[in-house]
Amino acid sequence: MAAPETSTAAVPTLYTNNTLRNAFGGVLSFFILLLIGVMAFSIRLFSVIKYESVIHEFDPYFNYRVTQFLAKNGIYEFWNWFDDRTWYPLGRVIGGTVYPGLTLTAGTIWWLLNSLNIPLSVETVCVFTAPIFSAFASWATFLLTKEVKGTGAGLTAAALLAMVPSYISRSVAGSYDNEAVAIFALIFTFYLYIKTLNTGSLFYATLNSIAYFYMVCSWGGYTFIINLIPMHVLLCIVTGRFSSRLYIAYAPLVVLGTLLAALVPVVGFNAVMTSEHFASFLVFIILHVVAFVYYIKGILSPKMFKVAVTLVVSVGLAVCCAVIAVLIALVASSPTKGWSGRSLSLLDPTYASKYIPIIASVSEHQPPTWPSYFMDINVLAFLVPAGIIACFSPLSDSSSFVVLYIATSVYFSGVMVRLMLVFAPAACITSGIALSQSFDVFTRSIKFQLPGISSNTEVDAAETSSATAEAQNDAVKTEKSEETSKNRPSKKSKKKEKEEKPSTKAKAEKRLLALPLDSSVISLLLLILLGAFYVVHCVWAAAEAYSAPSIVLTSRSHDGLHVFDDFREAYGWLRHNTDVDDKVASWWDYGYQTTAMANRTVIVDNNTWNNTHIATVGTAMSSPEKAAWEIFHSLDVKYVLVVFGGLVGYPSDDINKFLWMVRIGGGVFPHIKEPDYLRDGQYRIDSQATPTMLNCLMYKLSYYRFVETDGKGFDRVRQTEIGKKHFKLTHFEEVFTTHHWMVRIYKLKPPKNRIRGKTKKSKSKTSSTSSRGKRSGSGKKNPWQ
Repeated sequence: MAAPETSTAAVPTLYTNNTLRNAFGGVLSFFILLLIGVMAFSIRLFSVIKYESVIHEFDPYFNYRVTQFLAKNGIYEFWNWFDDRTWYPLGRVIGGTVYPGLTLTAGTIWWLLNSLNIPLSVETVCVFTAPIFSAFASWATFLLTKEVKGTGAGLTAAALLAMVPSYISRSVAGSYDNEAVAIFALIFTFYLYIKTLNTGSLFYATLNSIAYFYMVCSWGGYTFIINLIPMHVLLCIVTGRFSSRLYIAYAPLVVLGTLLAALVPVVGFNAVMTSEHFASFLVFIILHVVAFVYYIKGILSPKMFKVAVTLVVSVGLAVCCAVIAVLIALVASSPTKGWSGRSLSLLDPTYASKYIPIIASVSEHQPPTWPSYFMDINVLAFLVPAGIIACFSPLSDSSSFVVLYIATSVYFSGVMVRLMLVFAPAACITSGIALSQSFDVFTRSIKFQLPGISSNTEVDAAETSSATAEAQNDAVKTEKSEETSKNRPSKKSKKKEKEEKPSTKAKAEKRLLALPLDSSVISLLLLILLGAFYVVHCVWAAAEAYSAPSIVLTSRSHDGLHVFDDFREAYGWLRHNTDVDDKVASWWDYGYQTTAMANRTVIVDNNTWNNTHIATVGTAMSSPEKAAWEIFHSLDVKYVLVVFGGLVGYPSDDINKFLWMVRIGGGVFPHIKEPDYLRDGQYRIDSQATPTMLNCLMYKLSYYRFVETDGKGFDRVRQTEIGKKHFKLTHFEEVFTTHHWMVRIYKLKPPKNRIRGKTKKSKSKTSSTSSRGKRSGSGKKNPWQ
């Protein structure tokens, strides 16, 4: 009689304790997440604190210029904007060739702030967009990891992502590039997919399609999502994990997501016409075949089911074959079989170097070295394998997705260093799982073995709460049928014995799994020390390695800090000393900056959409002075800008990039041959350099008057004296050289006026040789050949 009353009286107290514990844990998790967001934002402000609030790198200047246009002229003018200051004389339709997600996001933030009477400039909003979205990305990582392995793993993964150097490198204050918002969109899309997979909610499936649409608007890397998710769906089908939740998670994404993606002008019909998207459609068909098989299995007898399965599989295979045949027919006419050049370079790492040198010439498209992994993810490289193992215990649909994500991202990061950015969230998620479960094992082992704590452990409380939950249900039944419970006390006692036995057995198993006390304490301290090393490395990377803007360079020597502001000095000179309609030629790396900071028309820029136009500039730089003058003059160029680092030791100058100009130019104009610029296969600029190298325009514009700096002409980047020291320019004149000689600007000399006497002589000579000229077919020489 007394036993049921005691257990019933104890239930509310235990239930209240668990409720308070959960509420306190939820509040604590919220404040930890808030602090993680503050940390993610703050650690990216070193560039502003140490230098100034300025846009970094090259591509961000184009994004900043587009955002300025959007804020000034509105959304409709943005979609219809034809930019005549780029790719002269072709121009560029901005609204149809740019991923608008970043621009629209920053423009919306600027509009909201100004609506609230917070008068921030467009530049300030652009500078701080990336740090803000890094905090959002950390919170999205928490949500994703929580769906996979719980709150503890989610908080750990969020903290790791907030300060991982690989992500910091593309999200510091001033790094106004597409990846600033795209990584958040990537992680959030994966979270909504896992959330839909766990709940089967059509609401989350719709949100998933909208998040995918935002990702498509933000970055071309959206193809990673639309290929990774179908791979996971196919994996679940093959391993016998098909469910209605899987169908709800995938089918709306393909249909609604593809329709929304086609609304983005830069994507358009590529969402259904390119090979990057075909895998999603094929898996979509397979999913429906499998779903139909499971449906008829529930309504037919086993005998009829075998017949129906044979029919369904036959029809499904026929449809798949027909779809594959149509896809093959669509892509057969394309030399790349419907794949973009960047996608082919990921599938075949040698493809770009063989066929598309413009892609291979970009430094961020090169494969990473082993030290770069330890620089960008540090100790996470050792924790990732442990996290993968933890995902298999137990293996669920969500944990299998994380394993697939880390496997594919590791491969792609090994092909292209830029995709370390995609690998970083996966590394943080798996490392967070590994750290969380390791802390759980070690702390549980310590609790079991410390005196006076083992009896009050959380494990015992959890087991008691599960037991009391059943007792509470029995208490409710007892209140409804009190007389029945009084007449059968023996059954209650038997049930109580059955509840106590599993609890005792579970505690015994937990104790057997506990590690020795010494090992647990030492391992826990080592994990804390490992985390401390990670924090120190991340802060150093944020403060020193990735905070310096490329537009302003610094170096330290025995006499202090030196600042090199040559780029802004050169662009300022162009803005104030040239006409508005003047055209400036340079290598494509500096096109965005020239247009945004100097407000002058450029021939090529960083969009690299027209390989022939870039090859034309490369050919001019690789040609002798007279031939180069003819090419630039035919393009209406008035100024030529070159970047030279030989005086101060700046390695990313045009001389080091020159061989790529030769390769890209030679790919379109065959008379440019790379061996002509090499001596025994070596690239040299000293006295052993080839005559073709010593007489090309790039060499002359870089080393003109260079011998006057030290009397020797010693190049600090190449660590040698130049081969040709004393020469004059006949078709170009130097108009400006920055303080540290890092940027040099030359003006094309006007064509010489014809002298009347010489004209008569030339006419007489021409008349005497006209018959020979006609027979030989000689005419005006094409300067590009």
